[in-house]
Amino acid sequence: MTTTRFAPSPTGYIHVGNLRTALMNYLIARKAGGTFILRIDDTDPERSKEEYVDAIKQDMEWLGLHWDRVERQSDRLDRYAEAADKLREMGRFYEAFETPTELDLKRKKQLNMGKPPVYDRAALNLSDAEKEALRAERGSGVWRFKLDHERIEWNDGILGDISIDAASVSDPVLIRGDGQVLYTIASVVDDTEMGVTDVVRGSDHVTNTATQIQIIKALGGTCPRFAHHSLLTGPQGEALSKRLGTLALRDLREQGVQPMALLSLMARLGSSDPVELRSEMAELIEGFDVNRFGAAPTKFDVQDLFPLTAKHLQSLPLADVADAVSDAGVPADLAEPFWAMARENITTLADLKGWWELCRDGAEPLIADEDRDFIAEAMALLPEGSFDGETWGKWTSTVKEATGRKGKGLFMPLRKALTGMERGPEMATLLPLLQVIRAKS
Repeated sequence: MTTTRFAPSPTGYIHVGNLRTALMNYLIARKAGGTFILRIDDTDPERSKEEYVDAIKQDMEWLGLHWDRVERQSDRLDRYAEAADKLREMGRFYEAFETPTELDLKRKKQLNMGKPPVYDRAALNLSDAEKEALRAERGSGVWRFKLDHERIEWNDGILGDISIDAASVSDPVLIRGDGQVLYTIASVVDDTEMGVTDVVRGSDHVTNTATQIQIIKALGGTCPRFAHHSLLTGPQGEALSKRLGTLALRDLREQGVQPMALLSLMARLGSSDPVELRSEMAELIEGFDVNRFGAAPTKFDVQDLFPLTAKHLQSLPLADVADAVSDAGVPADLAEPFWAMARENITTLADLKGWWELCRDGAEPLIADEDRDFIAEAMALLPEGSFDGETWGKWTSTVKEATGRKGKGLFMPLRKALTGMERGPEMATLLPLLQVIRAKS
């Protein structure tokens, strides 16, 4: 069975970069009728916060990315300890004591000599007595996985054939000096024991994947299929890393972005397929193919979400937005005609309030000096009684006959006088709503 996972760290709110990873893994699992695991990477007790765990779940529920089960890495520390012991017994795990400053000096020296800046494995030459002395002086060391210096190869679902020389990579630290288990080994143990078959993540993890393949094999596991998606940039190709904090999903939700607008964009962004607004998750699932994504950095412009949001809202019946219409102050008996008028003229649901205020209170007339007599004559010709969908057409025909005005010279001054705006809803739709509300006040 196909099994995928999304493994966020609860150290902050998830953003559009995280969403890309979550969505791809979700769509793969759902398309195959498999399992999607939400795995909370909370092995860092100082930075992990329960409020962020709750926020991650809230954001995913808002988007409709429903998981089959939740796992927490903090509940699995014993499993990681067993894996570490197994690696020690195999001679693939060793303790190292260099300080960050010492490691930095080593890297600089290697670079000056034209060599790759990888860890030199000096710790492997320490005697037991030297290790004891270093522990007494510095405390426990870090634990590094000893890589086999050979080529690590796999066929990547997005990047194609990958081949990395393990000798060009430092032996990865899997456990810190304070005992904290790091992502590299925790993820391997979890993926193996949870039967994860497909892993999609950012291209910044390619080197991690190479080392994890060796760890998986050392522990007797089966390697999942890996795919590494491109990283997002800003609309001009600029790095997004410093802005991702302002692109948290909850901030986009606060700005009125609709879930299907966001999902429709992220399910196609960076692929060879055009972005198309979808109305439901099933369409995204059916049309998803991770192999159609490219390796090049992918431009993301948050402004692209708003036309998609507007288009999505236009497709919704009143039942889907009834709460928002009510929250804008619209009485229940006017909700249907109000939504029919407003839906074509909003970008987000927050815009409903302004249209309701126009209908309820009217607007400051926008009348040019040369149009004042014309507007006065036109208003005098406004029919009495209730208005309907034909009132605007009948009224403007009468005004045209009386004044000789036609086209833009007829319709624009009337629109500006009634709404205070040059653009907006069809006046045939808006006029009855304005009259009904004024009659009720």
